[in-house]
Amino acid sequence: MNQQQQTEAQAAAFRQLVKHFDENKDVQNIDLMNLADFCRNCLAKWYMAGAQEQGVELDYDQAREAIYGMPFAQWKAQYQLPATEEQLALFNAREAAKKDK
Repeated sequence: MNQQQQTEAQAAAFRQLVKHFDENKDVQNIDLMNLADFCRNCLAKWYMAGAQEQGVELDYDQAREAIYGMPFAQWKAQYQLPATEEQLALFNAREAAKKDK
């Protein structure tokens, strides 16, 4: 696979990941953080950083809209549920464990 083919394959995988997140709005960001240590917001930050590496100005709100498929405030109001005590406890335990490393 040459560099262009690799870039195209990576871009296709990224598009599929964004589509998968869009089709699974019930999966909460805190669950993603607890299971995979990244979420839609992390992906938006990586997307923004990648754009900036290419000399493209993209702010965080624009990056989140590209990932969420709508303005973040709208997505949050429609799909984000309050975190449960269990979700928060797991998140906080994982964060504390990271700091101990």
